Amino acid sequence: MDFAGELGLSPKLVHRNLSQQDYRDMELHRGEGVATESGTVAVSTGIYTGRSPQDRFFVRQPPSEAHIDWGAVNQPLAPEAFERLHTLVRETMAGEELFVFDGHAGADERYRLPLRVVTLRAWQAHFAHNMFIRPSREELHDFEPQFTVLNAISARAEDWQELGLNSEIFIAVNLEQQLIVIGGTEYGGEIKKGIFTVLNYLLPLEGVMPMHCSANVGGDGDTALFFGLSGTGKTTLSTDPARRLIGDDEHGWSDDGIFNFEGGCYAKTIGLERAREPEIYDAIRPGALLENVVVRDDGSVDYADGSITENTRVSYPLEHIANSEPSGHGGHPRNVIFLTCDAFGVLPPVAKLTPEMAMYHFLSGYTAKVAGTERGVTEPIGTFSTCFGAPFMPQHPAAYAKLLGEKLERHSAQAWLVNTGWTGGPYGSGQRIALADTRRMLAAILSDELGEAEFRPHPVFRVLVPQAVPDVDSGLLDPHATWADVDAYDTKARELAQLFNANFAQYGDHAGLESAFPKTDI
Repeated sequence: MDFAGELGLSPKLVHRNLSQQDYRDMELHRGEGVATESGTVAVSTGIYTGRSPQDRFFVRQPPSEAHIDWGAVNQPLAPEAFERLHTLVRETMAGEELFVFDGHAGADERYRLPLRVVTLRAWQAHFAHNMFIRPSREELHDFEPQFTVLNAISARAEDWQELGLNSEIFIAVNLEQQLIVIGGTEYGGEIKKGIFTVLNYLLPLEGVMPMHCSANVGGDGDTALFFGLSGTGKTTLSTDPARRLIGDDEHGWSDDGIFNFEGGCYAKTIGLERAREPEIYDAIRPGALLENVVVRDDGSVDYADGSITENTRVSYPLEHIANSEPSGHGGHPRNVIFLTCDAFGVLPPVAKLTPEMAMYHFLSGYTAKVAGTERGVTEPIGTFSTCFGAPFMPQHPAAYAKLLGEKLERHSAQAWLVNTGWTGGPYGSGQRIALADTRRMLAAILSDELGEAEFRPHPVFRVLVPQAVPDVDSGLLDPHATWADVDAYDTKARELAQLFNANFAQYGDHAGLESAFPKTDI
């Protein structure tokens, strides 16, 4: 029986594992997108231009239910409700042209997840082709997926209340059936993040730490990790001409080192300029796929125009980055960097962390949600996202924190906190820290130029602030000094410290981390 019959599908026609040129031709022929002057296709994801985290559910059933941290993030769905959604998706796909991508998630063959993505849009299969690892022709000959995604964008659950959903949209994960069904949203990121979430469930059971981070490697083999939510700079800062890019978003840390989950990058393009981000700009060439950008009549793209969404995106194969690491592997990291976009404008632009501080900030995951990344977010707001990726972590945060602590200690990795947000005041009155300054601070970390630097603890957040960084104005390093009203800074710093500690209360008693708690009584 062919795969369509095995999945209970009865399509009119199936297009399977197309080439980049075939995808482009299909997208244009079917009117799914428009051609741009760079030779790419630009598509629209419809009314949903970001993820819908409130519409993601796990089927609650044994044995997986014992390992899932149930709550507002990992919402339960009855097996009977999943079957009704599964039927709805199959009915929606019946008699339609389907597009199929077969590939892998995970560059390490011991832990990789063979997957199949079935969609109603050519561009969504193209997106999967760009984002996941593409098998060789020989591997495709006998390919057997261990997880399948059925994406029926026009399937809407009209009886959503009866099914226990939050809207007509659904992203439903059935770990036992090894199946994800999606309906009501065309946003491609749901495919990518759905599989990432599955790996985040599976890998800790094998002692591998899954991470929402980017990674690169220097000339002497030193690997660096960059944690952070969308908009904090993971892709931009890890795409470094002096270092080879392992990947820009999702990785695993095994006993042998780091491995990429993906075969491509998914970069934000709002405000993209070649002068500031040449590697990403030059990666937008035939084979890349643009989402929700404004295309002028002459085919040029206005990357500054956020009228459709601030969450404009491009997906492209990793090899579009000239200095990418083709193996998808790196050694154990020497530096682990937590990126935060501080909308309060009070955190220092760079600080060293003790192991206790590293655990505290990893569990806290403070940053700012950036406009357009999720539905309903129209401007940056302060938020806490456990492990810098709470929406994608099915197990309890302690499972991931325990793995991180063990690996930091075993491999003597140094953790850092880097603020890519505001200075001189909060969002709205201060200014964003210049990318050039952040790059210079990172270069000092990665080249060990800060090895002999003098560090002083921040009076509120206790993190260790360097007193000088080569080629960076020392006045920028002390956020207190960048505010015109120092009393206002102190008030805002205490306010953020209180938010940190109130958020951390959910984790109960964490003996040994007391030295990392911000002070609120100064």
